[in-house]
Amino acid sequence: MRVKPSQLVPGNVLLKEVLGKSNKPIITRKTVLDDIHIEFLERFLIESVDVSAHLSNGDTYEPKKVDAKKEQLKKIKAAERKQTFEEQFYQVVKGYKQLFSTWKSGIPIDMANLRKLIIPLLERTDDIDKAVYTLHQYTTKNDYIYCHSIAVSILSSYLGRKLGYEKGEWLQIGIAGLLSDVGMAKINSEIVYKTGPLASYELNEVRKHPTYSYRLIENIPTITQAVKLAVLQHHERIDGSGYPLGITMKKIHPYARIIGISDTYHAMTSERVYKKGLSPFKVIEEMKKVQFTKFDSQIVSKFISSLTNFSIGTKVKLSNGKTGEIVFIEPSELTRPIVRMDGSGEIIALQNEQDVYINELILK
Repeated sequence: MRVKPSQLVPGNVLLKEVLGKSNKPIITRKTVLDDIHIEFLERFLIESVDVSAHLSNGDTYEPKKVDAKKEQLKKIKAAERKQTFEEQFYQVVKGYKQLFSTWKSGIPIDMANLRKLIIPLLERTDDIDKAVYTLHQYTTKNDYIYCHSIAVSILSSYLGRKLGYEKGEWLQIGIAGLLSDVGMAKINSEIVYKTGPLASYELNEVRKHPTYSYRLIENIPTITQAVKLAVLQHHERIDGSGYPLGITMKKIHPYARIIGISDTYHAMTSERVYKKGLSPFKVIEEMKKVQFTKFDSQIVSKFISSLTNFSIGTKVKLSNGKTGEIVFIEPSELTRPIVRMDGSGEIIALQNEQDVYINELILK
């Protein structure tokens, strides 16, 4: 018989598997339901399930009476449910894409609209703390430039929080991250949307985007000087090898140093039409190698410790396709813990296996 989760009692036996939104089973057929199963079904807003007419002990099952008011309240809550983080991310990307097209046509940047678009997303701190591991997976090849701007904003505000900035400041850092690539709107579309590697003259034009971005915002009074400097300087490097000014560490605003790390990390992890993205943990290792010449080492260290804040027992998938469980973490080798392999039980110290690295976390 088919009943609502609110009508279930412990001992009910499922006749059909319960499917989630991804169309994958979340509770299998013949499961004997308990209070936890029933609460789970109600929380996940499952409308109805098929159960046996008899309980697991052989007694005849008598469904609970439906509380009409309670069911109506559930429907209202479901209709008002909070957007998932992923849904809101793509909604913001869509809004940013529309604004980007107006900038291309010469319409000035409206900061009130931009703040209204991004701040509610940046304030979802609990969701962001979970999403940083997989943020690169939200980026689509065709909309890379828009997804990248939103992701850099998220990562920059996240890193600002982890560095101990107050909310007002880490929101400003996130806004600066969002504004850092608005100057791409002033670059020829054939270059911006090119599906292959850029020629040298095209790359030189792209490298002008921090200056273009700065010019678009320099006369907007509601934008702080710190944000304006961060936008202009986000591609500068502490050894003077960056652009457009070629300045070194002391002259680069802290906000710009944060955005530079976020921008590099997301660009390297994201898949594009002409290149595959690298594993986040591989990118972290690459950034670690150049942290004393290209980036602020203190900010890189905080970024690494925040992104590798997994614990013993975390399931991982390695670059060789095998899966396992972290059993020990050496503080000096955060990206290369000791892993017990599934199946064989073999113990592998990744710090001794330089050709093998963590490809992804298996998050439950």
